Amino acid sequence: MSLFAHRFAQGGLMAHAASIGGFLLAIFLVARLMSERRAPANTFAWLLVIVFIPWLGVPLYLVFGGRKLRRLAKNKLALLPIVPAICAGETRSVYHPVANTVTGAGGFAPVGGNRLTLLLTGEQDYAELVRRILAATHSIHITTFILSRDSTGRRIVELLARRAREGIKVRLLLDAVGCPLSSRGFVNPIRAAGGEVARFMPVLPFTSRGSANLRNHRKIAIFDGTAAMIGGRNIAIDYMGPDPDPTRFRDFGAIIEGPGAVVLGEVFIADWCFVSRQPPEPVRAEAQRGGAPVLGSCEVQVIASGPDVLGEPLYEGIVSMIQQAERSIWIVTPYFIPDEVILRSLIVKARAGCSVTLIVPAKSNHRMADLARRSYTRDLIKAGGHLLLYNAGMLHAKAIVIDDRVALVGSPNCDMRSLFVNFEIGMLVYTEPEIAAIRAWIEDLMKECGPPIFTERRFPASVAEDLCRLAAPLL
Repeated sequence: MSLFAHRFAQGGLMAHAASIGGFLLAIFLVARLMSERRAPANTFAWLLVIVFIPWLGVPLYLVFGGRKLRRLAKNKLALLPIVPAICAGETRSVYHPVANTVTGAGGFAPVGGNRLTLLLTGEQDYAELVRRILAATHSIHITTFILSRDSTGRRIVELLARRAREGIKVRLLLDAVGCPLSSRGFVNPIRAAGGEVARFMPVLPFTSRGSANLRNHRKIAIFDGTAAMIGGRNIAIDYMGPDPDPTRFRDFGAIIEGPGAVVLGEVFIADWCFVSRQPPEPVRAEAQRGGAPVLGSCEVQVIASGPDVLGEPLYEGIVSMIQQAERSIWIVTPYFIPDEVILRSLIVKARAGCSVTLIVPAKSNHRMADLARRSYTRDLIKAGGHLLLYNAGMLHAKAIVIDDRVALVGSPNCDMRSLFVNFEIGMLVYTEPEIAAIRAWIEDLMKECGPPIFTERRFPASVAEDLCRLAAPLL
């Protein structure tokens, strides 16, 4: 046999072995996929990619397909669903069906005795963050998806380093994918001053504990253990800054003081100790000195959602909110890619006479998400729902208000990634004055919105829309 023929035969054998290996790996991944508790649409979308395009689907699933990690959940669960004993304040549980659904799905119980202040602009959010950093007396804990290397990010890093030099315990937790360029040398001033910085689940090198798909999308800042900021804003000039900026994303947040802040602090401690491998007791002792003061009458329920929670408290809480609605449902979200249960629940409520209003940006920063949402919004409008498009830029806010009886704020979007993949943080509000304030903010937002103008679907746009909806569970 000639040398060429020999090498050709060897190449054929290697290609054959690779094909067999790839086929066996695909079978294994399909079996694993079927064993996971995914939404049917999500499972079907991954099956299509793995079976019909295995050379693309297999590596994509290995990198982006991970969802519930059993060992991860086992390591973190003990820290999550228990309301700390130091949380004071009377709890009325005024909205029993939703509260019971969330706690039954693995979430925290409601806590009363809080004071809630809404942060309606990026300037307010920035000013409050700076003020709280400067006023902290013993601890500052911050987790964010994005810390940008712009003027806003630099200023916050400078302040955190300054407070660390002054003896304040500073801990900063950054998502490794959201902060690829700012989680290393950019934050070294904080480390040099005695503060601590950790990166959440680095993508490289790959480990058995996670994948590139499992990102920490939570945004929390806790000061002295008893005041916490929550919402959708990242630490970047696109989201917040000292001066008004017409190009800034429209967003929404709040600061809570009292027992609810202690519960949010528990979520941070769980994330921090998972990443840093530090024991929780010393971290908790440094952050929580004494009890949680009763500062108001607001009742809230913190919802931590993600691969570290065995159940689906965020998802089931949203479904319960929608299904309990009697008069009105208001949803504000940058991306609307619901699963079949949420979409069908909204359609049924709209047909039953409930006022269903969805507010999304006219154009978001993700074109595929905009294309994917069209078919869902068409179905909702046909059922009698209302769609409003925000026309003054990028709307990044997330809020749901039901019947003026319960509201949801926090980091989750109304899409399958937030509902089923990311680490997210939300907070249900059960008391009327605070819910009325959230609704007033939505009413003000609506002044900058208009109805959609639907045109006849042309062939290229129709194909793109259908393909995006097919891929929607993977977005």
